[in-house]
Amino acid sequence: MKADRIHNFNAGPAALPLPVLEEIQESFLNFAGSGMSVTEISHRSTWFDDVINDAVARVKRILKLDDRYHVLFLQGGASMQFCMVPMNLLGTGDSADYVNTGTWSTKAIKEATIQGKSINVAASSEDRNFSYIPQSIVFDADAVYAHITSNNTIKGTQWAQFPETGGVPIVSDMSSDIFSRQLEMDRFGLIYAGAQKNMGPAGVCLVVIRDDLLARTPGQIPTMLRYTTYAEKNSMYNTPPCFAIYTVQLVLKWLEETIGGLDKMAALNGKKAGLLYDTIDRSGFYKGTAEKASRSLMNVTFRLPNEDLEKTFVAEAMKNGMGGLKGHRSVGGCRASIYNPTPLAAVEALVDFMKMFEGKHG
Repeated sequence: MKADRIHNFNAGPAALPLPVLEEIQESFLNFAGSGMSVTEISHRSTWFDDVINDAVARVKRILKLDDRYHVLFLQGGASMQFCMVPMNLLGTGDSADYVNTGTWSTKAIKEATIQGKSINVAASSEDRNFSYIPQSIVFDADAVYAHITSNNTIKGTQWAQFPETGGVPIVSDMSSDIFSRQLEMDRFGLIYAGAQKNMGPAGVCLVVIRDDLLARTPGQIPTMLRYTTYAEKNSMYNTPPCFAIYTVQLVLKWLEETIGGLDKMAALNGKKAGLLYDTIDRSGFYKGTAEKASRSLMNVTFRLPNEDLEKTFVAEAMKNGMGGLKGHRSVGGCRASIYNPTPLAAVEALVDFMKMFEGKHG
């Protein structure tokens, strides 16, 4: 760990790979020999063409996308997609299924409903405070799409296996676990992900959309809310979030060339999460909040015996060089977000601290 840098367990904006930060630092004042910062170059320049084209190419390689899929970089975060998805995909007489697994799913359902779209909540885990992922879901064969949130940052749950939809395209909010594992992309018609959790800084949202769903975009919605606007202009209809896209490009380069791709990334993520969950399960002091079969490999949520101890835990962890361990404000407790860039050494340090803290306060 570099001097003055802590182990960062923030849920988003979250940790970035140190080599990426160092490359940004090195080229910030003179990007690619341009004599300008990457934040100063024109988005119409060949320098930025190289950035965005390489980012698109890396997304396609990493996710093994065929020519049916379009890679878009949009603004507005994943929250903008809550309204754009139904606005673009659902016409008069169309309907979609949604699975409600917590805060972000609930917001996606709300944004579709306020547009007057026909939405069916096919399943929900609200009955047990969103602590699990529903199974054996019956989807409507006539639905245009089935919407899920692949990983839930607040409750610490994740789809270990994606649902069988009977051929209905899955639309997924993958903000917090994009590029953490392999995907069977044939099952997905559209995925979207705000960058600031697992692939870059705040300010850009990745959308991957298949031809058949892109073709549903109506012409009567505002230009800036149409997927076709971005697909036709390589995400540069207007000025895109250049620096955020540049950082995403570097993170994808790190994932491909340093880590070695999704299989190796998934193995590392499993190892990191396993260390934390083993520590929790072997303890009578810490208690996980998500049901075991639905546990997230990205966001490990847990409680201590009381709230005063949780406050002490978070404060002492920070004094020991570990930040971002406070749970979401809506649920309390503690949370360690261990996204792709979080190194194994950070998790090992946290486990050692947890054992020490339990010995002191247990």
